[in-house]
Amino acid sequence: MTARTPRLSRLRRLTPGRGEDGAGRSGRRRGATPKVVALGGGQGLSASLAALRRITGDLTAVVTVADDGGSSGRLREELGVLPPGDLRKALAALCGDDDWGQTWARVIQHRFQSEGDLHGHAVGNLLIVALWEQLGDPVQALDLVGKLLGAQGRVLPMSAVPLELQALVRGHDPARPEGVDTVRGQATVALTPGEVLSVQVVPSDPPAVPEAVAAVLDADWVVLGPGSWFSSVIPHLLVPELLDALMETKARRVLSLNLAPQPGETEGFSPQRHLEVLARHAPKLALDVVLADEAAVPDRESLADAAKRFGAAVELAPVARQDGSPKHDPELLAAAYDRIFRMHGRIGPWR
Repeated sequence: MTARTPRLSRLRRLTPGRGEDGAGRSGRRRGATPKVVALGGGQGLSASLAALRRITGDLTAVVTVADDGGSSGRLREELGVLPPGDLRKALAALCGDDDWGQTWARVIQHRFQSEGDLHGHAVGNLLIVALWEQLGDPVQALDLVGKLLGAQGRVLPMSAVPLELQALVRGHDPARPEGVDTVRGQATVALTPGEVLSVQVVPSDPPAVPEAVAAVLDADWVVLGPGSWFSSVIPHLLVPELLDALMETKARRVLSLNLAPQPGETEGFSPQRHLEVLARHAPKLALDVVLADEAAVPDRESLADAAKRFGAAVELAPVARQDGSPKHDPELLAAAYDRIFRMHGRIGPWR
C-alpha cells in the first residue's frame, strides 16, 4: 500500500455511480453497457478505440502526454502545452461512421502543406490548443472538442503536465554496440537502433488527471495496449496515481499485444518478451486476459507462462487486417473484445 492510496480512496468515494442501483458494479442493470477505459497512445490506441466504440457506449481513452515530435513537439516547445497529437488521434478514432463523424475525423487529421510556419501542423492540434488557451482547463476543452465531433466516448490526458520520456538503451550509438546510454525524448526513443532496456518519465512523480484516475476506478474493463511498447503503453505505469488505480480497481484488465515488433523500439521482441519488460516496470500489476493475434504467436506455451506471472489467461483471435499489414482490423478486434468481456466478465451479458 502506497502513500497515494488515501487520495485514491477519496476519488473512489467521489466517483459517480459506484455501488448505486443501476449504475455501479454491484447494481448494474442487466443489459447495461460495460464501462471501458482504454490506455495508450498513437495508432495503437486509435485501433483499440475504433474497435471498442462498436461494442460499448461508455468508453474513456486515457492518453499518454510524452510526445515531443512533429506538430505536437513544436506546439509543446513554443507554448508549453500538453502535446495534443495523440489526444487528437484518439478523438478521431471515436468519431462515428456517419457523414458527420467521418468528415470531422478527416478535418482534425488534416495537415497543412506549405512553405511557412503552418507546414506539418494538424488542424486538430491547433483546435485543441486554442480551446486549452480559451478555457484554461485541458479536460473541459477536450470534452468540448469531443462534443463538436460527436465523439463516441471521452478522451483524457493521463497527466496534467507534459512529460519527457527517458530510456536506457544499449547500442544506441552504433560505434559502441555494448554501450548503454540515456536517450531522451519519445521521438528519439521510438526510433533508436539500439535495445531499450527501461524507460522512465520526467518528472518522475507526475500528477495524474483526477478524471482519468476516477475512470479507471469506476471501470468494468481496462484495456492496455496495443501500441508502441516503451513510448505509449508503459508510460501509463510510470504515473504513480494511475498505476495505483490500475492495481486497486475492481475492473478486469486486458492487455492487447501488438501484431509485430516495432522497428527500433522492440525489434526482435517475441510476444512473451513484451510481457517480461512490462513486468519489470510494474512488477505488482495484475492482469486478467492477454489478447494476441493467433498468427503472431509462434510459441503459445511461452506466452501462456509469461501471462501466468500476471495471473492472466491468454486469448488468441484473428484480429489483423486481411491485407497482410501489421494493423488491427476494427471489426475483428471488436469481436475479440466482445467475446473476452462476455467470457471473462464478472457481470453481463450487456446486450
